[in-house]
Amino acid sequence: MIRRLPRWLELGAFTLAWLAGTVNAVGLLGFAHQSISHLSGTASLLGAALLQGSDAWHLAVILLSFLLGAAVSGYLNISESLTLGRHYDTLLVIEGLLLLVAIALLREQHSSGHYFASAACGLQNALATRYSGAVVRTTHVTGLFTDLGIMLGAALRGEGFDRRKAGLFCLIIAGFVFGGTAGALFYAHWGFFALLVPAMLCFMLAAAYRLLRSGN
Repeated sequence: MIRRLPRWLELGAFTLAWLAGTVNAVGLLGFAHQSISHLSGTASLLGAALLQGSDAWHLAVILLSFLLGAAVSGYLNISESLTLGRHYDTLLVIEGLLLLVAIALLREQHSSGHYFASAACGLQNALATRYSGAVVRTTHVTGLFTDLGIMLGAALRGEGFDRRKAGLFCLIIAGFVFGGTAGALFYAHWGFFALLVPAMLCFMLAAAYRLLRSGN
């Protein structure tokens, strides 16, 4: 159950969702108006592009990049338990580096920058994994709204309501929304340099996690 997860999960999940919301807003506001942190819309666009014969390759590589990012996370994290001692700091550093590469490419109007940003989000989304029946997703919110709806329906039927799980989902949703606000603000002032904020946040989180792990 969610109550068995460490208490630092809420803060970490909110922060990562804020980070992903920021990245996605910058992608949507950029020259290609490309969503980055989730794949549903991109997959739909790919389906349409296969018929229209435009941008299909680019969209397919964005999907593949997200998959490869998640694969890196799956390779480094050999366990599904969410505990100290995993390679979360290493993954966060890799994510930050991917975002830095994305900045360099996107500032030159190279659409390949989307691949690195998508890989960063895929890596992050796989960072928090299944544990005791709970799924924590930090780069999109569709599943969270679905889970909340299921929980509310079950509660109306008289079943128990996991307040901590619901609170965690609401925190992630709020983080993603406010991240979008921040991303829009940063992009208006700095363009694609706005991605420096989530990149630096990745490095800061990695350092904080290493300190936390060394103290336990």
